[in-house]
Amino acid sequence: MTVPVFLSDAAGQAADTIVLDGPEGRHAAAVRRLRPGERIDLTDGAGRVAECTVTAAGKDSLTAEVLRRFEVPPPRPRLVVVQGLPKGDRGELAVEMMTEAGVDVIVPWAAARCVTQWKGDRAAKALARWRGTAREAAKQARRFHLPEVTEQATTAAVGSLVSTAALAVVLHEEAAEPLSRLPLPEEPGDIVMVVGPEGGVTEEEIATLREAGATPALLGPTVLRTSTAGVAAAAVLLSRCGRW
Repeated sequence: MTVPVFLSDAAGQAADTIVLDGPEGRHAAAVRRLRPGERIDLTDGAGRVAECTVTAAGKDSLTAEVLRRFEVPPPRPRLVVVQGLPKGDRGELAVEMMTEAGVDVIVPWAAARCVTQWKGDRAAKALARWRGTAREAAKQARRFHLPEVTEQATTAAVGSLVSTAALAVVLHEEAAEPLSRLPLPEEPGDIVMVVGPEGGVTEEEIATLREAGATPALLGPTVLRTSTAGVAAAAVLLSRCGRW
């Protein structure tokens, strides 16, 4: 059985005993029904991990003895995915799959052809859902570094992000070069991949991203939904750069 992972700031502290309470403790005790003697891993989400054994279980909390502590370095190169806002709950699906695959930063992008619009209270609620989805998916995938889900970005902000990347790619169905054949950067730095919305990337957006340094690339012979294109492209890049 896979050892469950829970988030706790105490994972990075020196105490020999940790009390897991709050939402994480409630989930562990009431939903997972963990009992004394069972193993859990606690992480602060920034690479610090405490391997523990449950010593006591309450109604909505656990007490655990720390067996050992270790730190996991962040993966390199970082993979940043700029995701055009999908319709409905497909945004959470995209975030879940990309988190499980290993994407390090997810940038919600208000592209010109996005049907979904994040404005006012809706923007805050949608961003909170994306971040909550990333958090839960990271625990499921046993990731000790939580992915960052940034604030919504404009095309100009995406261009600035692209300009600082070691490699920047924008997925486009009319690109001549396949993603699997793009040369990887020799210098260290982020890989940034831009995924357009359902309606695609406009010519103006392509021009802006090209000018910033992005290379259009073809993902494959079929047309994927925006919610699945990101994880498929991430798999290609993570394999090629040696992280998979």
